[in-house]
Amino acid sequence: MNIRIGNGYDIHRLVADHPLILGGVKIEHSLGLLGHSDADVLTHAIVDALLGALSLGDIGLYFPPSDPQWQGANSLMLLEQVHQMIKNRGWQIGNIDSVIVAERPKLKPHIQTIRDRLAQLLGLSPEQIGVKATTNEGLGPTGREEGISAYAVALLHRNF
Repeated sequence: MNIRIGNGYDIHRLVADHPLILGGVKIEHSLGLLGHSDADVLTHAIVDALLGALSLGDIGLYFPPSDPQWQGANSLMLLEQVHQMIKNRGWQIGNIDSVIVAERPKLKPHIQTIRDRLAQLLGLSPEQIGVKATTNEGLGPTGREEGISAYAVALLHRNF
């Protein structure tokens, strides 16, 4: 098989006195995400999508919250390590598509910066990185602004 797809999902709680980082970009907001690492839900969902495409488990298998070395870790560093794992197995990223679900802040002004940051890290063009934002229309924990979630799908291909 020359192509594989994977999907990923993550959610983190919003709290005061934490930064809001999405796709490696710090976004000004009164609340930030709580997690063992930097709690970058978008990058975590992308990591899970990439791992899932090759049936390699999930982010917690490689970067468990029980391991102190990942405390406060920059999630882009985790993504970089997973990307290297994929390349070492002979695969390349075809594209990534993602959705961030948040009531606030408005993310549209940050989407291109996020795409550019992820593309640069992964050696892709920004056109290979889809990032969208939506709300949950006030429903559920995300709608009540208790957290932010993200979904991602990744297509990998192998060149022979």
